[in-house]
Amino acid sequence: MAVRYYEGVGRRKEATARVRIMEGSGKFIVNGKPVEEYFPRVGDLDNVLLPFTVLGEPREKYDVTVLVKGGGVSGQVGAVRLGLARAFVKFNEEFGPALKKKGLLSRDPRVKERKKPGLKRARKAPTYTKR
Repeated sequence: MAVRYYEGVGRRKEATARVRIMEGSGKFIVNGKPVEEYFPRVGDLDNVLLPFTVLGEPREKYDVTVLVKGGGVSGQVGAVRLGLARAFVKFNEEFGPALKKKGLLSRDPRVKERKKPGLKRARKAPTYTKR
């Protein structure tokens, strides 16, 4: 018998996460590692699990598998959070308004600004010297 899962794709900066949730025993795997091991930085785990907190759903009720690629740690955290929220909406339509109210269903559009010619970075100009 095939296990029924619900999938959500999340993106943030250069990171993309494919999140699958299904009813299960509480396993949360990110790229083959437990979520606590993959996101050890303080606050990252809380950010990833925010959809569970907002919905008041126990984490032990669901199995979550995530494949995340690209970007840095912060971008990956945001991508996983958005993917998880979208997967919950596919799982149960009634979760939508609560997640939307907390802003968990909207993609953060901020990305790194491109470097401009004649500047050191996107906006930093070389030091002005009079002589």
